[in-house]
Amino acid sequence: MKNKKDFSDLGPLFVKLVEIVARLRAPDGCPWDRKQTPQTLKKYVLEEAYEVVEAVEKDEDWLICEEIGDLIFLLIFLAFLYQEAGRFSLAQVLTLCAEKMIRRHPHVFGEKRLSEAQEVVAQWQKIKEKEARAKGKASSVLGDLPRTLPALQRAFRLGERASRVGFDWERPEDVLDKLDEELTELKTALREDKRQVAEELGDLLFTVANLSRKLGINPEEALAKANEKFETRFRTLEERIKAAGKELKDVTLAEMDALWEEIKKGR
Repeated sequence: MKNKKDFSDLGPLFVKLVEIVARLRAPDGCPWDRKQTPQTLKKYVLEEAYEVVEAVEKDEDWLICEEIGDLIFLLIFLAFLYQEAGRFSLAQVLTLCAEKMIRRHPHVFGEKRLSEAQEVVAQWQKIKEKEARAKGKASSVLGDLPRTLPALQRAFRLGERASRVGFDWERPEDVLDKLDEELTELKTALREDKRQVAEELGDLLFTVANLSRKLGINPEEALAKANEKFETRFRTLEERIKAAGKELKDVTLAEMDALWEEIKKGR
């Protein structure tokens, strides 16, 4: 059996993918691929990243394998466009990535040793701050989380990073008190100043994201499951109404509520 640490066979496979991208971008290549720019590829990169996450959720090996491949191909494609424009090369991308990973893991590639994940996170943050100072950037424990992250996930990660320096509630129960406070402020805004409603709703959602963090639950995953549950129940509601020979528009809210409760109870 081949040594698992021998990755020499991966080089030709990576080169093959780059060659495929080059062929697609050639003058006699694919019209669609030739039209692409970094700006047009953004949405596809996001889409493929989400498909990888969904595949991992389903835990189906070949689906995960396929979706990871799709994402890798798109990232190679994106890097190739910049190389084509003379901005930077694929080799630079790989070199910078390798150097960064080695630099940020001195406990693995150097003499220093760490045994706890929390120690690694603290060290990672210090290294990032040092890198930011070297580049003349202002450093922050919040880092540089992309603003294109889903807002709920970004709220979760911002709270997570702030908590590393002790800026956090002590217990989940304390966040529940804050949740009550934010809900009261939202109710007040609804009654007294409609202009403040969006801001107060945002504060409420931000607090919910932090409650999720304190409970050890990713809010995006929790909301995704709630979405699935709602969709399944609502489709069942539609099916039952149609089976009764009716249309949704002909059914009262009270009737729908009664059916909804039956579906929730599994009846």
